[in-house]
Amino acid sequence: MIKIRKGTKSDLGDLMQLICELAEYENAIDKVKIKIKNLEKDGFGKSPLFHFIVAEVYNQIVGMAVYYNHYSTWEGKCLFLEDLIIKKTFRSKGIGSMLFEKVIEIANKNQSNRIMWQVLHWNEPAIKFYKKYNATISKEWLNGKLSKDQIQKFNSKNSFN
Repeated sequence: MIKIRKGTKSDLGDLMQLICELAEYENAIDKVKIKIKNLEKDGFGKSPLFHFIVAEVYNQIVGMAVYYNHYSTWEGKCLFLEDLIIKKTFRSKGIGSMLFEKVIEIANKNQSNRIMWQVLHWNEPAIKFYKKYNATISKEWLNGKLSKDQIQKFNSKNSFN
């Protein structure tokens, strides 16, 4: 019995556990800086920055998908899938497909022009999963980012006040 539903504030503890489980899988647990209070403020404030859906098996959360609206100057409104996480013991049971297909349904309902996500180049099971949906996995786009520390260092050197 698998149920897919919208995530609520009371699910944030489970969401945090799944985020940490993904970080452990990716050998990056030290990179998790977010706290439940941040998730609550950012996901349930006046203008939510993200949304999530959960998969439940007998009222136990075993997976989730976190997504948000994104905008492309070439295509317009898009949906960005930040994370799709299934607890290790519940993988290969169709739960990831149910969550991903719900995300596709949400994107269609919101009239999104595309769904975007990232997948690590070494994560063959995830790449294989997305290719089942005839997804395009790009090898030409590189990810860029500035960390909070980099932003603060730049602003301290280049004050525009």
